[in-house]
Amino acid sequence: MNPADLFTAGPIALVGSGEFLPQMVEVDRLLLTGRPPRAAFLPTAAGEEGPASFGRWLSLGTAHYRSMDVETVPVPVANHDDANNPDLAALISGVGLIYLSGGNPGYLARTLRGTLVWQAIVDAWVAGAALAGCSAGAMAISAEAPGVRGSAMASEPGLALVAHLAVIPHFDRMAQWGPKFMQRATAPQRPGVTVVGIDEDTALVGGPQQWTVMGRQHVTVFSADGPVVHTSGDELTLTP
Repeated sequence: MNPADLFTAGPIALVGSGEFLPQMVEVDRLLLTGRPPRAAFLPTAAGEEGPASFGRWLSLGTAHYRSMDVETVPVPVANHDDANNPDLAALISGVGLIYLSGGNPGYLARTLRGTLVWQAIVDAWVAGAALAGCSAGAMAISAEAPGVRGSAMASEPGLALVAHLAVIPHFDRMAQWGPKFMQRATAPQRPGVTVVGIDEDTALVGGPQQWTVMGRQHVTVFSADGPVVHTSGDELTLTP
């Protein structure tokens, strides 16, 4: 990507949890400000969970955006073949917001990588559309998208649209998942990558380097000097 493209690109929201719920309406409205009131949403991260789960995410997204008087554009990409379907990629054109919801971040990154749909998402974002990822979606568009199925949390490269960040969603619940999980999740990444923990019902909005915390909880930024906790309304700079 040409760095000059970033001057026209839309905002990004990295969301800890809460997609398609009332607590995220403020974030969605901000992302759509000045953009076409059309929201495309992809439940791809739940594609391996079966039709019931996949359909539930489509229904939640449809109900959520209709309640906001926003045109809904469901994009039912469940697998790699879907992600290379030109008809599905064409749905992305002209939307004001693209939303990647939760599930398995590793599966999401593998499914979209190098596909027509992912290229359509990047093209729309560069042209000014907003892009949001919640939970798995937030992880997948950052530097790392670890798998969350099976006994091992295998490392999977993220789609690296925000290549200098590694996102930990649901961060306020990490302690419940055990100290080993916390230690691994917050371990230093490769040089130039900053780990950020985003609590539930909380978002980091802006990008690629200038961000604002929104929501009811906190964002924790890890550095060599230790963690720094930011609250709603805080503005921060995160550079490679």
